[in-house]
Amino acid sequence: MAPAMSNPLLSDRVARSKKVPSSHVRAVGDRPDLANVDHESGAGIPLIDLKQLEGPGRRRVVEAIGSACENDGFFMVMNHGIPEAVVEGMLSVAREFFHLPESERLKCYSDDPKKAVRLSTSFNVRTEKVSNWRDFLRLHCYPLESFVDQWPSNPPAFRQVVGTYSTEARALALRLLEAISESLGLERGHMVKAMGRHAQHMAVNYYPPCPQPELTYGLPGHKDPNAITLLLQDGVSGLQVQRDGRWVAVNPVPNALVINIGDQLQALSNDRYKSVNHRVIVNSASERISVPTFYCPSPDTVVAPADALVDDAHPRAYRPFTYQEYYEEFWKMGLQSASCLDRFRRIE
Repeated sequence: MAPAMSNPLLSDRVARSKKVPSSHVRAVGDRPDLANVDHESGAGIPLIDLKQLEGPGRRRVVEAIGSACENDGFFMVMNHGIPEAVVEGMLSVAREFFHLPESERLKCYSDDPKKAVRLSTSFNVRTEKVSNWRDFLRLHCYPLESFVDQWPSNPPAFRQVVGTYSTEARALALRLLEAISESLGLERGHMVKAMGRHAQHMAVNYYPPCPQPELTYGLPGHKDPNAITLLLQDGVSGLQVQRDGRWVAVNPVPNALVINIGDQLQALSNDRYKSVNHRVIVNSASERISVPTFYCPSPDTVVAPADALVDDAHPRAYRPFTYQEYYEEFWKMGLQSASCLDRFRRIE
């Protein structure tokens, strides 16, 4: 149900604004400092070709993925198997949705984070003190048949196009989880089994042009609470990753997806692989669309590393916890700090 307030969505309230509203202005010490960002391509994250992942070059690709997970926490993949037409269709229908009349979009609006399908703005408008320069459509995607009928029916092709993309993204997530398992010296299917019945959701993000991008964030620095994230970007830069205390721009590469390790894989790998701080900045020239697919353990899954990853040199880093327990803590904390994983560390 649409909320009582007449213009809850950012894109509708600021379409013609020449100033960032005070509700979105960060304190002076908490602004993006856009001049201090590394835009050099050589400082970026690894680009891994998945063409040989199912071929004779699998070991080499698995080693590259393991190295990226250990040293970077982020990497890009090309030849990932999702057809270009499916990718373009996803971006096109996302843009079409956010260009619908306000009255049509508001049919999906909710500020309840527990809803499986909802349109909202910022991150969590119920709890945050400063808003972020983002509108988003949150969709649960797996099992697909459990959720697709709740998705928007306008644009008319939305359910079919997004359903196809989410199915392809899940297949890629499973392939990557298998490679990550192997890179840790585990059985290929270990991570897939360790995540129980699995869950998948996506955020279709819309970042309108911002008249004063130096005052606000699309999203401030954070780490993802799930296991692995597959990010589809349009051609507009906005994602930045923190490396050695400095922010590095992750500029879009045509036909490539950005992959990052989430907190659950950090726990499942017993800290061998790290979830990394990242943020989204906005710009004054153009809108930006991004579609992160979040692949997760099912809520009742007990997250704990394989015994093979625990030894004298690598003691058990976290107490066992369910993903539901973790996710509730994450939403309670919001984006006040980068991650809540330390709250689950094992205390001797």
